[in-house]
Amino acid sequence: MTAIIETGGKQYRVSEGDTIFIEKLPLEEGDTAVFDNVLAVFDGEKIKLGNPTIPGVSVTAEVVKNGKNKKIVVFKMKAKKTYRRKTGHRQPYTKVKIEEIVLPTQGAAQQ
Repeated sequence: MTAIIETGGKQYRVSEGDTIFIEKLPLEEGDTAVFDNVLAVFDGEKIKLGNPTIPGVSVTAEVVKNGKNKKIVVFKMKAKKTYRRKTGHRQPYTKVKIEEIVLPTQGAAQQ
């Protein structure tokens, strides 16, 4: 089973057991993250699309690690002037392992 979730302003295609890097979440290592913004669910031949999200469907994940990406160099320069600026940036991330995609039960979906 595969789902498309939205977190941190980005969309990710996830399956159970996947490990992904997402925008930093305010959670500690070992905590459980629940993503309620599920845009689509694929189950073999069935496809369920949300408008914009699917109510009752969520994805649970375990926080594996919080860290920072490699440094990128930001260099600004104006030709023929003495303007030069060199800075760096390290984007923080959260590494999560997808545990399960929770679908609503049949009784709750009919109500």
